[in-house]
Amino acid sequence: MENSFSELRDKIEKAESIIVFSHVSPDGDTLGSNLAISLMIEKYFNKKVDSTFVGKLPNTYNYLPDFERFIDVQDIDKTKQYDLAIAVDVASKDRMVFGTQIFDNAKVKVNIDHHKTNIGYADINIVEGDAACVGIILYKIFRAWELDIPKEVARCIYTSLLTDTGGFKYENTTPETFMLAADLVRLGVSPTYEFRACYETKPQSMVQFQAYVVSNTVFYNSGKIAFSKITRSDMSKFNATDDYTEGIVEVLRTSKNVEIAAILKETKEGYTKVSLRSKTLDLTPIVMDFGGGGHTFAAGCTIKKPIAIAFDKLLKRVQSEIE
Repeated sequence: MENSFSELRDKIEKAESIIVFSHVSPDGDTLGSNLAISLMIEKYFNKKVDSTFVGKLPNTYNYLPDFERFIDVQDIDKTKQYDLAIAVDVASKDRMVFGTQIFDNAKVKVNIDHHKTNIGYADINIVEGDAACVGIILYKIFRAWELDIPKEVARCIYTSLLTDTGGFKYENTTPETFMLAADLVRLGVSPTYEFRACYETKPQSMVQFQAYVVSNTVFYNSGKIAFSKITRSDMSKFNATDDYTEGIVEVLRTSKNVEIAAILKETKEGYTKVSLRSKTLDLTPIVMDFGGGGHTFAAGCTIKKPIAIAFDKLLKRVQSEIE
């Protein structure tokens, strides 16, 4: 792994044009990690970096340093060839959607990720399937490069860590995560501020929307399965954006008997985006049947069927796992 760190540094030093990609429906890990590596490259290597997002940029994370730097990947010339393209927290290339062509066209491609389903699709693959978040991997890279981590970058890494451990309560919370958190606090991060900014600044409509979705949950198999669906009509009713759905599936999982929880959301294309969470069962075999991926207890996929059909198909597959 150390060789990959050195190789990445060498490619950064040689590159004249650099772009960093986040995954579609960006969360705190992909956005925090994107900002962290972009800011470090600009500070220590004096290179301009294009930091991109796909889809809707969630206002939830607008407290992050230099958040306004993000560029919609659809505004990038698809024929442009970058010297270096870096994907962070992108489990598979298709998760870059409109950016995939730009990524593929780059002279050197880098994949920094922590999903165990990641097959290593780049020239340089820095993938640690056991890492709680990509922020941890970047922290290791920066330390290996013997670079001081400024407060603004520490804050970005902390958001990566905070969100992908669910506020330090998911199964991926380890002594390493607390050690990293402690060091980030020593670098100036305020845990109270970051938590409130991330989790306690929801607009009223978002609170009402999430309550509505939770109230429509249907339980199966003696309460072991919890499913709720979100239609485009539901989204319109509350004027909801994609980030309004973040965190709802974790709420469903809190029910005492639930083993697998799922949120199914109707997309603009008429397909169904699925977020799955489990307490003890490995979800990856389920989502991989639908072309998805993720972690053992947190995974997702997109089923290219209308939401009613996708609901039935997924439910049968989940029931087969439970039974």
